[in-house]
Amino acid sequence: MRDKRFVAAHRGGPLETRQHRALMAWGRNCAKHVLPLMPDELDQRLIDAIAVSRRWEAGEVQTGVAQKASVAAHAAAREYRSGVSVAIARSIAQAAATAHFADHCLVAAFYALKAAKLGEVSAELERAWQDDQLGADIRDLVLQNRGTRENSIA
Repeated sequence: MRDKRFVAAHRGGPLETRQHRALMAWGRNCAKHVLPLMPDELDQRLIDAIAVSRRWEAGEVQTGVAQKASVAAHAAAREYRSGVSVAIARSIAQAAATAHFADHCLVAAFYALKAAKLGEVSAELERAWQDDQLGADIRDLVLQNRGTRENSIA
């Protein structure tokens, strides 16, 4: 069940536009932070999803454009064979999906942690880095809503 605090104000929830944009930026930054671990060539659909998420955050594209970019990034993820590449692609896809439902940023962070572990980088250090990137306006919301899935990879 989704935490209602992630529901955007224009959909009747309490999440302000600036917070939604901050969640998008955080999710995208989590995904981008693990990009150096990518053993494969970065698929153009992933590059596009990163760019679209940045443009959505800036208010330059509609949510539907970000959703399509997310779907394309998930398709790219299905084509990778390396677990690290799959996790990074999923992280990027989930970050773009944050435009539609803000809590997708949590899943982007989860997949970035998974990529770190698969890439033999400390998931604990990666999570600490993620936490350090949280702005004051979203920090409590994110930290209170991290699922138990992270515990299975840390």
